[in-house]
Order: sequence, then structure tokens, then C-alpha cells
Amino acid sequence: MWIGRVVLLSAAMLLVGCATPKFNYKPVALDISEPPLNEVVQRSVGEEMLKQGKYALVDVLNVEATTKPHWGVTVNPGLFKRMGSDEEANYYELGGRGGESGSVEKSWVVDPLKVLMLKKADKSLCIVTILNATACSDKEKENYKEERRSVVYENSVQQTLIYSGRIGNRIRFGYREFSNNLARPAFSNDVEYDLLESRTIAYKGALIEVVEATNQHIKYIVKKNFNKAIGPTMPEVPVEKNQRRREPSEVI
Repeated sequence: MWIGRVVLLSAAMLLVGCATPKFNYKPVALDISEPPLNEVVQRSVGEEMLKQGKYALVDVLNVEATTKPHWGVTVNPGLFKRMGSDEEANYYELGGRGGESGSVEKSWVVDPLKVLMLKKADKSLCIVTILNATACSDKEKENYKEERRSVVYENSVQQTLIYSGRIGNRIRFGYREFSNNLARPAFSNDVEYDLLESRTIAYKGALIEVVEATNQHIKYIVKKNFNKAIGPTMPEVPVEKNQRRREPSEVI
């Protein structure tokens, strides 16, 4: 039995090379504020009227089907965030939290893994162990591809205002805050405004002029977005509804 294991381990060693992973990757940060100020905009019920926050453009490896870069390692479908790169390859994390993140499983005979590696020359997918040993395969290149995804920037807050429709003279909105793509229940509220009192509404610093509102859509002009609340006093205090938890979207 032990002889068989030694032979198996020796066979495994014949398949490996060597690489030193790099951890030098930094996502591209973007400040997003939508829509533009002082323009007439139309949105349907359920769509975002305002969106503001810091986002990141993140390079990921999208594994679309189960892939085996080595006989003792299985890469399950999902997204793997880039960790670094050099002239020869790009390096990706082994998995993350969230529904879109992929995962890696290994046999007991394989050393603990450090990263996934994608060679630039032939797009071979490789594993890199904690000893910097590698094993690669280019036989399943149709199973994965490199992409760029937009996510909420780490430790930042995204704010959105969603149109919920009209009942009589009252219009309804859903306000949501997200941190790292996770809903913050304490800052998720439903609000209402009475159009007979004012067609200018304000919430969390945002100032909006309502041009037309139906139970299907709303036309409006954004005067100020959430972080540009410098100006006149808010014309109306919204009616707060019961706070409601939103199912979290996932972070890469």
C-alpha cells in the first residue's frame, strides 16, 4: 500500500514545473454618478432612478465548465479574481465568497494550492502549490476565458433610488445602500411623497424634480445627487415605511 502511494507521488512530481506567483494587481477604480444632472430622464417601475458610488473594474477568470488542469485538481465553474501578473502569466485567486465565485478541489496527494495561473502564450490553465510547483493543461481551453467585471469598490457604499410606482397622488421609491455589493438592511427603506404638496422631492441629499409620474414610468430631472446636497432646505420629509431586507448580490 505504501509502495503504491510512493509510486503515485513520484508520478505526480513528473508532471509539475515551477512558478513564482505575483500579487501586484490593482482593480481600476471608477466614481459613478448616474444619471447626468439637469436632464429629463425616464425610468420604468423597478428601475434605478439614481445610482452613485465607487466601483471597480476587476479582471476575472470565468470558468464556465468543470476543468481539470491536473489529474488531482478540479476547478469548478465560477469567477476567480486576478491577483497579479508577469510577462508569462496571469494569477488568480482559488475562489471567493458569493454565488458567482468558483472553487477548486484537490486530491490528498497534491500539496496545498496557492493560486491558479493562466499562461499568456497558449492559455494553459495551471495550478500553483505553496511550494511554487505547477501543473498545466491546455486541453480544455474552451471551458474558461478572461473577462472584466464591474463590482462595488471594496469598503465603499453604493446608493440607489428605485421607482416603485404611483398610487393616487403619492409616488413611491425604494432607497438602497450597498457595501461591497451587500445590502445594508439598516439603510434600506421605502419612502413616499405626495405630489399635491410638491413635485420636488429630496432624500439623502438627492434632489429630484418630477416631470411626470404614472404607475408604469416616471419622468424626472436630477438637480442634485446623493453626495451633492448643497442648496435649499429639503421641501418635504418622506414617510418612512417598514425596513425591508434585500437579498444580497454577490461579490467577486
